[in-house]
Amino acid sequence: MTAGAGRVGLVVVSHSDMLANGVAELAAQMAPDVAVLPVGGTEEGGLGTDYGAVVEALADADSGAGVVVLYDLGSAKMTAEMAVESADDPSRYTLVDAPLVEGAVAASVAAQGGAALADVAAAAERASGDVPAAAPARPELQLVPDAVTAEVLLTNEVGLHARPAALLARTVAELDADVVVRYGAEEANAASVLALMGLSAPGGKSITVVATGKDAGEAVRRIQELAERGFDD
Repeated sequence: MTAGAGRVGLVVVSHSDMLANGVAELAAQMAPDVAVLPVGGTEEGGLGTDYGAVVEALADADSGAGVVVLYDLGSAKMTAEMAVESADDPSRYTLVDAPLVEGAVAASVAAQGGAALADVAAAAERASGDVPAAAPARPELQLVPDAVTAEVLLTNEVGLHARPAALLARTVAELDADVVVRYGAEEANAASVLALMGLSAPGGKSITVVATGKDAGEAVRRIQELAERGFDD
């Protein structure tokens, strides 16, 4: 499969070429099959935005499922809006007001999982720099009937950092299961890469996985396998 084929694409618009490329590189690490294109700086290489470059990126990122557009500042939004309005079908492009880095990460993971345009945009909008999805643990989850629970050792050196968290979130997204990951006194929805990263679970430590739903057992098994092979780091 070529990058982006059949999946929602992403375009990152920034006043800085370095910033746009850095955000796109990080998001692409989370989603190897998603087209994530950076557009930063002016045509002359200075700080600013380039309308023509945004138009080109929108077309290149669209593999048929549409494109989510993220931006850093107000004038970048204006440039992106003009580019979208000039498209043959503006409905294929959605501008999202979200934290640039967190929004791009969340959107790329959702797109990698095959989410539709509206769902990818919603994932970006829910992103937040303070990772609010990590919350105090609720012991009563252990009492949920038919829950599958396992202690999982993080065998990779850095634990649940960005890429392992994305792999775990993508694995959960493919299954009919609700999965919570706990570390210490906190827990996170396993479908949220930002929440998982917010746990700050290091390598060599164990997390608790609690899954419910039709595919609960399979979800736990896949997470265990990911950890056993070091999240392919």
